[in-house]
Amino acid sequence: MNLHTQPALVHERLYLRSPQTIGAARHFTRDTLEAWGRTSRQDDLLLCVSELATNALRYGVPRGRGYLLRLLTYDGTVRIEVHDSGPGLSRIREQPPGRGLLLVGALADAWGVLARAPGKVVWCEFRGLGC
Repeated sequence: MNLHTQPALVHERLYLRSPQTIGAARHFTRDTLEAWGRTSRQDDLLLCVSELATNALRYGVPRGRGYLLRLLTYDGTVRIEVHDSGPGLSRIREQPPGRGLLLVGALADAWGVLARAPGKVVWCEFRGLGC
């Protein structure tokens, strides 16, 4: 991610461990994309938010915790990050991705996983969205 050309705009929201948050995360993302004027490929972005949030709930968010959805835009790129505090980084790296991550990989221009303490960040990017 090169943030030197254009400063990044960042919106984020913390969600508790609950399946109802998937819809809320999609609405938050839709509202943010519209505010930023980044509505091309919106359906793909929303589907990726659903998949990453669902994976966080299923595999990465221990009881009593939540996940952070962070949206960034810079230089015509939208980056989605889902931060969780659970284990699983080695599982993502050592095993083939599940169906949800295969879908994210097919829709997004790039995706990956980063370690954090505790947990991990699963991210994807959509490039060339313009203003």
